[in-house]
Amino acid sequence: MNFSSIAFAQPLVLYGLIALPIIWWLLRLTPPKPQVEVFPPLKILARVLKPEETPHQSPWWLTLLRLALAALVILALAEPVFKPVERTDTGTSALAIVIDNSWPAARQWDKRVATAERLIADAADKGQPVVLALTAEAANADIGPFDATTALDRLRAAMPRPVPADRATIFARVATTIADLPGVSLAILSDGLAGNDDEAAFKILLQSNVSSLLWAAPARLDAIGVAAAENESKAMAVTMIRADDDAAPRKVTIHALDEKGRRIAESTATFDPGVFTAKTELAAPFELRNDFNAIIVEGEKLASSIHLLDEGTRRRRVGLISAAEAEQDQPLLSPLFYVRSALSPFADLVEPEASDLDQAVAGLIEQRPAIIIMADVGILPDDAHMKMAEWIDDGGTLLRFAGTRLAGSGNDSDLLPVTLRLGERALGGTLSWTEPQSVAEFPRQGPFFDLSPPREVFVNRQILAEPTPDLAERTWAALADGTPLVTGAKRGNGTVVLFHITPEATWSNLPISGSFVEMLRRIVQLSRNQGIIERSPDGTAVTLAPYRMVSAEGGLTTPPPDARPLLLEDGNPPVTAANPPGFYGSDDGVIAHNLLAADAQFARLAIPETAIPVTRIQYGFDEQRDLKGLLIIAALLLLALDTFAVFWINGRFRPRNPVRRQGAAAAMALALVAGAALFAPNPAIAQTSDAKPGDSETIEAIAKTRIAYVITGVAALDSVSRAGIAGLNRFLIEKTALEPGEPAGVDLSTDELSLYPLIYWPIDPAAPMPTNAAIARIDAYMQQGGTVLFDTRDQYANGFGAAGASPATLRLREILANLNVPPLEPVPPDHVLTKSFYILRDFPGRYADAPLWVEASLEAENSENRPVRTGDGVSSIMITAADFAGAWAIDASGRPIFPTVPANPLQRIYAFRSGVNIMMYMLTGNYKSDQVHLPVLLERLGQ
Repeated sequence: MNFSSIAFAQPLVLYGLIALPIIWWLLRLTPPKPQVEVFPPLKILARVLKPEETPHQSPWWLTLLRLALAALVILALAEPVFKPVERTDTGTSALAIVIDNSWPAARQWDKRVATAERLIADAADKGQPVVLALTAEAANADIGPFDATTALDRLRAAMPRPVPADRATIFARVATTIADLPGVSLAILSDGLAGNDDEAAFKILLQSNVSSLLWAAPARLDAIGVAAAENESKAMAVTMIRADDDAAPRKVTIHALDEKGRRIAESTATFDPGVFTAKTELAAPFELRNDFNAIIVEGEKLASSIHLLDEGTRRRRVGLISAAEAEQDQPLLSPLFYVRSALSPFADLVEPEASDLDQAVAGLIEQRPAIIIMADVGILPDDAHMKMAEWIDDGGTLLRFAGTRLAGSGNDSDLLPVTLRLGERALGGTLSWTEPQSVAEFPRQGPFFDLSPPREVFVNRQILAEPTPDLAERTWAALADGTPLVTGAKRGNGTVVLFHITPEATWSNLPISGSFVEMLRRIVQLSRNQGIIERSPDGTAVTLAPYRMVSAEGGLTTPPPDARPLLLEDGNPPVTAANPPGFYGSDDGVIAHNLLAADAQFARLAIPETAIPVTRIQYGFDEQRDLKGLLIIAALLLLALDTFAVFWINGRFRPRNPVRRQGAAAAMALALVAGAALFAPNPAIAQTSDAKPGDSETIEAIAKTRIAYVITGVAALDSVSRAGIAGLNRFLIEKTALEPGEPAGVDLSTDELSLYPLIYWPIDPAAPMPTNAAIARIDAYMQQGGTVLFDTRDQYANGFGAAGASPATLRLREILANLNVPPLEPVPPDHVLTKSFYILRDFPGRYADAPLWVEASLEAENSENRPVRTGDGVSSIMITAADFAGAWAIDASGRPIFPTVPANPLQRIYAFRSGVNIMMYMLTGNYKSDQVHLPVLLERLGQ
């Protein structure tokens, strides 16, 4: 029996509620128990004279209390259940459960597991065997039949996979398994996303021994997927898709990450109403787009929301062909000399071994370059021409340079972007009225649109193009008179580009300019990288080991144990359980194996047409709660209250004098309060502490500004460091508003370094060399804004005027060799350190004449009007040999421990002032640099 969200396991017991009026009537007629009195006649007479009378029936409130008690008992015996889960008819023979644990199921995987657990529990009540199959697992995985306990264990161990559901394979296995089980009830817990072979797969499964079908699917498909990303001339063009039942307008944000996971570009895309594809562009400089490692849709957390980028968008393999190579002793006259010089820093250059054009073209194409550059090649042999045209149609890029051979070879519509005039045009010759032409502004339709035209470049010879209606669209660069310098056109999936000049500095000085390098880089970057698929010498495809895999939640993780190497053949290998999406390769290079293809679509999976009875079930958690126990507890409380009321009425708690009566009333009130507190929720119990080990120490460490020193392991040196910082703290408290905390000794290998603005590191060759992990932690500390003050304390270690490096300096060099140290310079006279608090010219410590080295800032702008040379940050490193700690160190009575060298009383004062300036610089940065603008600000304010 079910009343909305409450059901009763024994509904017939509820008929007992009809007896409540009878119980009420009996309670009203039942008088209280007679009161027993002691005989003394005078006391009886005294009570008789009182106006109080013994009631002949129970009070109305006691009757109501007992009726409620009876009702609670009846309701408890009916075994009520809050939010009951309806039992599912799992048939009488066996239950087969097929679950899509593919990538769309990752969003609500817990609900799918809870739904399957309820089905297995219903089958367990009937003693049915359970067949459990997961469509994203390996084809050879065991699917049963299992008993209920084993099926639950396997279900709870399953996880969503970042691969599509392989229903064809798994459904065939299930059909074979249940072939000998009559009248099987089949439950399909789908991810809601249609696949390619679903119709055939369902046909095979439903034609087996299936008597009923239980169907569960998500109410709404709202996944967003990145289908493609193309590195175009202006930006990274990204194509996204969504499911066909998500037709409302929707705006999503995508961002690009580099190899270190840093966000370097961001954009938004809008899905129009009823449109399931959206496109956007990630605008970034050319060099920055080359660092894109992955494109992610924010907030999706699905495997479809990440698109990996590999070397196909970065470095290219470039093939070079020249019909007439110049003599080796005159390399500057070589047609490909400047091309090699321009491309070698960022491209892999390959050249044919054979001089015959037929063999050269075939040899280059076999090496699968992204782009082939031909310098002054006229007519290709027929076989080479056919192979080149097919290679371009498949996505290759052909870049040609003009020359005398091309000028007289005629037109080739397959290998030229425009129609050419025969012969060449001379500019600025002795018999010509024209002057050499400069380069005009680059057109916006070309890849050079954001480059500045080279004003120093002039062209004195070129090959002209025949005027055609589409010549302007195909012109990527032009001369000042409007004639094309570079033209380009699509040919199938590829591109053909022509420089209307030679690649050497004979027709123009463009090849010896910086613009030539950038133009070639743009063209190479626009090509499709085909060189990422390597082949063995025997021609067979190689395999790449799993490197970093995409998880079902859309993150990058380590490869699972069942991931297998990826076999690279012609075409894109499919995403399977053995080859999930991710990076394959090694540290030397990887390729991206993405989940979605460029033509992927998200369509809802429909219930198959079948004559078998179909029952729809919903995904959801088991929120059923048994109320019987709560009702029994409530009835017991009412029973205790009824007993207390009866005792009260019978005078058991009635005191014999007013004083005792007041005490009894107070005791009763106290008991009620105690009872209320007992059953009231305890906030102390309800609240949970989220404190973690080490939190109290961290809070104590950041409560005050503390100066840290490195624990070197040399006890005498560490005690001097602590005494020196203690002395500096005392001077800071006396002279400034800063009240630092106690000196903090830090272990570079274990302690948290980011809590301290400054770490003082005395260098001692007798101390152990820091480990690589400690060096890495101090390097990260410096990169994140912290400052380390290295003190070699060796100003006079080798004697006055010694030129050789001391052991401490040699140890410091070993440490700095493993750190990212910026260029250094002694503190210049106009540095912020010289005026952050005191005006100082030098920074002595225990030893005088020791320079303080800081990060160099030689390129600061406006040096005349802004004397402070530092940038907006603080130097991450300082180096001195003055032994600051020795000058600052004081004993318990506040007296200096070590003398200064030379013995000058003022030197110690300046040493303390140096420490104050360093601390002010650490805490306030270069705010003093703005003081030079104070006169201008006052003048503008009229003061």
